[in-house]
Amino acid sequence: MGRLMLVDDNEVVVNLLRTLLEMEGFEIITNPQGDFLEAIQREEPDLILMDVHLKDHAGRDVDGFQFLDAIRQNSDLSDTRIIMSSGIDFKAESKKRNANGFILKPYMPDDLIQLINHVLAI
Repeated sequence: MGRLMLVDDNEVVVNLLRTLLEMEGFEIITNPQGDFLEAIQREEPDLILMDVHLKDHAGRDVDGFQFLDAIRQNSDLSDTRIIMSSGIDFKAESKKRNANGFILKPYMPDDLIQLINHVLAI
């Protein structure tokens, strides 16, 4: 069905999403190590599901929108499909920054799968 990269600092969420999405037939890549852009080039995901509020390995706050902007500015990665997620409604900001979609947490699994399938079909 497709390769999905999950970028979220909450391991419980990542594990639940992995289980759900693998049951739907997706291949899952979780929280890439090392340079983020290099990991995307190496892994070649069909879609990235990324939280807006992240923490790096040292526990520092990281803005997922900065990663989104970096992906969009990289000519080799600019077509990567990205869905942003957050417990705060950043739908307008996600659209402004050229994300392919946004989903507000908490969400129903069926809503996530429907959005992923829609974005993959674009």
